[in-house]
Amino acid sequence: MTTKSFSAWRFTSCLMALGFFAGIAGAETRPTLNMYGATGLIDMPSGEMQPDGMLTTTTSHFGPISRTTLSFQITPRLSGSFRFLGIRDWNKKLCPPDCNGINQFKTYYDRSFDLRYQVLREGRYVPSVTVGLQDFVGTGILASEYVVATKHLSSDLKISAGLGWGPRLGSYGSIGAPFGTRPPLVIGSGGNFNVGQWFRGPAAPFGGLEWQVNDNWTFKAEYSSDAYAEEAGLRRTFDRKSPFNFGLEYQRNDTLRVGAYYMYGSEIGIAAHLFLNPKKRAGGGIVGSAPDPVAPRPSRSANAAAWGTGWTEDADAGPVLRANLAKRLKDDGIEVDSITYDGRTAQVRIRNARLDAEAQAIGRTARAMTRVMPASIEQFVIVPMVNGMPVSQVAIRRSDLEQLEFDTDASNKLLDRVTIVSAPATLNDGYRDPEVFPRLTWSLGPSARLRLFDQNAPFKIGVGLELNAKYEVTPGLILSGRVTKMLASNLGDRPPIPGRKLQPVRSANYFYDSLGDPAIENLSLSYYHKLGPEVYGRVSLGYLERMFGGISTEVLWMPTNRRWAIGAEVNYVAQRAPNQQFGFTLPAQMYDTDECGDAGQPACVSPSSYRVLTGHVSGYYKFNNGFHAQVDVGRYLAGDVGATLSLKREFENGWKVGAFVTKTNVSAADFGSGSFDKGITVEIPFASILGKPSRQTRSNLLRPFGRDGGQKLDVDGRLYETVRDYRQDGLTEQWGRFWK
Repeated sequence: MTTKSFSAWRFTSCLMALGFFAGIAGAETRPTLNMYGATGLIDMPSGEMQPDGMLTTTTSHFGPISRTTLSFQITPRLSGSFRFLGIRDWNKKLCPPDCNGINQFKTYYDRSFDLRYQVLREGRYVPSVTVGLQDFVGTGILASEYVVATKHLSSDLKISAGLGWGPRLGSYGSIGAPFGTRPPLVIGSGGNFNVGQWFRGPAAPFGGLEWQVNDNWTFKAEYSSDAYAEEAGLRRTFDRKSPFNFGLEYQRNDTLRVGAYYMYGSEIGIAAHLFLNPKKRAGGGIVGSAPDPVAPRPSRSANAAAWGTGWTEDADAGPVLRANLAKRLKDDGIEVDSITYDGRTAQVRIRNARLDAEAQAIGRTARAMTRVMPASIEQFVIVPMVNGMPVSQVAIRRSDLEQLEFDTDASNKLLDRVTIVSAPATLNDGYRDPEVFPRLTWSLGPSARLRLFDQNAPFKIGVGLELNAKYEVTPGLILSGRVTKMLASNLGDRPPIPGRKLQPVRSANYFYDSLGDPAIENLSLSYYHKLGPEVYGRVSLGYLERMFGGISTEVLWMPTNRRWAIGAEVNYVAQRAPNQQFGFTLPAQMYDTDECGDAGQPACVSPSSYRVLTGHVSGYYKFNNGFHAQVDVGRYLAGDVGATLSLKREFENGWKVGAFVTKTNVSAADFGSGSFDKGITVEIPFASILGKPSRQTRSNLLRPFGRDGGQKLDVDGRLYETVRDYRQDGLTEQWGRFWK
């Protein structure tokens, strides 16, 4: 063991010993983040975890190195991160003479994924212990693995110590290779898991301490096991003089934390961390109209006439009741399609156009019915309609509403008494609003298209205007479209495109961005129909998305009161012209690359047109704690065949955070950089941000690379997401908002 490695081991051993013998303090300081966006010190990780569900964004900079990281606390013990890295002056010392391959870049950009699992939680005598994989599914050039422990010495002082492996955390002060040598890294097209390298090769200790001075200020100091061999050694992008880092961080509230650091004896670093808790609503809740209080009926003995059923013989009763109920629900954005009744039961079909919680729409309707329906009506049956399809039937006894409104446990008690079943495929129209159909709705507002983590420019954006329109011809028959016009954009700045082995179904997005302005993003006619009590169908025809038009058909089976569902989709589509007007002719420049037609290279696909039959069989499963899994098996847009696994966590306020991975019969070499398709999805409900009722959401997709393998048709209105929130499990999850 060298003097340097012995000193490092002695330093971290002392920290571990302090934590073990002090071991009486409770964990009171908040977990903080390091410059990688993971829970940690400055450049080193720690053994702590963020609160369950926490979503964090970190941007950090020191010397030539910049990192932008999105992290998500998937479960209380498991967290994941997606990171985009930029290293300036990458080829300054090597080019010339060597300006080829990886040395061609002035700034080197890399994408990486991390996973961390907490093996032990901190206790009276036990530290928190976490095992981490850093850059475990990227190029692997900057990968590391580690085991780290964190223990509080007091309520405001904690220490961390660990061992790191790999070119990052195992590169300075090594104490040997306890699990054998690390095999050579085979990069290939990147995106591989490189399992054979994990925890192999030299291991090096690291550690540090964190002192929370007061509620706002925190001091950090650490010993780093990262030699920055590539950046500071081979490429000399900065001068690493010391393994010690020091920093001061400031956090005024629960949302933002900033820090400044003295790094490696030569550099100044800065970092900013943004914390978002999807479990909480903006401003603490949604500001909207107050619900109607329940109107109790007069006692039968005091007013027996009010309980009579003679009113059912009045021909005008139905239209009047429907109109009165619609008037009461108008401010809530709830539309009354129709009403049917007999002397004891009233059934109402509603459409929720505004409230983000379906159970809240049911609750508002039920209470409004107590103010409109005659006293003889004891049973309320509320049928939510989605795209003309009756999804479920919620049967509520009026007497339960009257009895439980002010009960301290009203939601749970009412849920025990309510019946939620699947609605039949067809219902008696009853008294329908004659002015509902046909109906036109439209909106004009700002739009933005982002392209993140491009190899040549990490942030590209186009901003402009977007016109949306929907024309509902009859129940279930909908004509919809979207037109955009960019006002400012750098999306059309096209980098050189390497030779393709697949049809450019997505990688040609530069052409669609630059030539499609203004653009008809989509223009389609869709028909939705309930084929049976548990079976739904959809047919869509037209310009289905910005790159493809044709016909899409889908059927979904959702058994009543089950966690699973099965669907199938078949599409026959043609690739649209990049100007996104009405044509399907593809320009030759989409295929104009140096490799096309070269010896040993396949001929380019004909530039005239491209048509493909694509489709999938899909399985859906709902786990506990808001987790949803989906598996799609079938044929993708480029003609490749394979499967996609998606896992998503959904919170009560509508936030959805997920990840997906797709593997098809396309080889890593033919797929290109990244080897296979993968990414992260974040869906943000407008209601959570604006603090007022809205059913609009914003979906964001983060992909390491925009390649052509494993790409699905991006058609709107797929059935599972359309109807599942109105099923029994979707309604019961949100039942706490029934009385809101």
